[in-house]
Amino acid sequence: MTKYWVQSLCRVPLAVAVAVGIAAPAVAETLSDALVSAYRSSGLIEQNRAVLRAADEDVAQAATVLRPVIDWAVGASYTNPTNSTRLAAAAGLTGSLVIYDFGRSKASLEVSREMVLATRAALLGVENTVLLNAVRAYLGVRQSQASVSLRENNVRLLNEQLRATQDRFDVGEVTRTDVSLAEAALAAARSGLAAEQGGLARAREQYKAAIGHYPGKLAAPPALPKIPANQKAGHDVALNNNPTLAQVQHQVAAAELGVDGATRARFPALTANGRVAVSDGGSGSESLTIQLSGPVYHGGHIDSAIRKAMAQRDQARASLYSAGLQVEQQVGNAYADLAVAIASIEASQRQVQADQLALDGVREELQLGARTTLDVLNQEQSLLDAQTGLVTAQVDRQTATYEVLAAVGLMTAQHLGLRVPIYDPGAYYNAVKDAPRGLVSPQGERLDRVMKDLGQK
Repeated sequence: MTKYWVQSLCRVPLAVAVAVGIAAPAVAETLSDALVSAYRSSGLIEQNRAVLRAADEDVAQAATVLRPVIDWAVGASYTNPTNSTRLAAAAGLTGSLVIYDFGRSKASLEVSREMVLATRAALLGVENTVLLNAVRAYLGVRQSQASVSLRENNVRLLNEQLRATQDRFDVGEVTRTDVSLAEAALAAARSGLAAEQGGLARAREQYKAAIGHYPGKLAAPPALPKIPANQKAGHDVALNNNPTLAQVQHQVAAAELGVDGATRARFPALTANGRVAVSDGGSGSESLTIQLSGPVYHGGHIDSAIRKAMAQRDQARASLYSAGLQVEQQVGNAYADLAVAIASIEASQRQVQADQLALDGVREELQLGARTTLDVLNQEQSLLDAQTGLVTAQVDRQTATYEVLAAVGLMTAQHLGLRVPIYDPGAYYNAVKDAPRGLVSPQGERLDRVMKDLGQK
């Protein structure tokens, strides 16, 4: 992993906090709080943890192939030969053991292990997605709240302007046209406010879906996290950490092992079979058989299975190539979005300053008769657009920074330092990989403790 990191450019608070003077709440939910809530309440993460535990059990089942299989049976029979009734009972144990199968079982076990690693990577990918969606939801509410505040402030200003224009019309300083222009601008502002309020309502629903509850007071986002210094460094980090890439790599390894396992189906297997039985008359019997058996002709099934495994291997290799291109594109897009947002912030700040100065000048010129009411209304709209653009650019920059983390595979609870118990994907695997049975072994006792920690017992 590359060691070259850079702190994202200085954090800029949402413009509306300056533009309309919103006071920071005394108690507010932070971004870290929201991420913790999303991590704890995510059904998607819990679902994929269960998928991983199921994959762990595939390893346990593959490990049992070379172990003895013992069955018991009891039975009773009734016969009536020559009008004499006879009732007989018997009990017995049968056992079988694969002594050697020329590596088929080992190949199957290795395939299961690779699929466990692939599923672990998929779980990390889900965690990246859940936390990134939480960031987007948090910033989306912040942006909508800022936009609503700007629109509310604009409506207040236009109300005051309409009253002032009406007063000037009453004394003959302006015409009815000026009043109509002010009324039209106020109506448009109210329509824009209604649209932004609807956007805020949607953002709140998205917040609840991503984080698990409706937003209350939200704190300003913290200082931006560190990210790789540039796109090349980010790509180097992604090669080692992106979960999608890791998942496909393990799938390729499993597919290659699958070809080996399918090929070994042509080999024989050495097995042992034994039986112990006793009847109600006290007589008993024992038997033990060692057998070497292998395929002669299976109608082409084995060859077809080999060809299928080869095709699946080729598919996995092609998927790995595509996944590499996709990850590279995601990293590039995230850095491009970040660069655009940074440039937009600087330009928008200058635009807001220039529009504010221009508005002050147009208002003074209106008093002198050198400007019209329409000129003032147009300049106020230009300032509102610039302020809204600045809010959007700041949110875009914050979002793009976290998208870089997600693209390189570091949008995780552990990397972000969230105060949550970090899920250990190896705990359950280590408890079941040797297929323990209940509490009859130290491994079984450990499994029981793991299950209790997971809330399954």
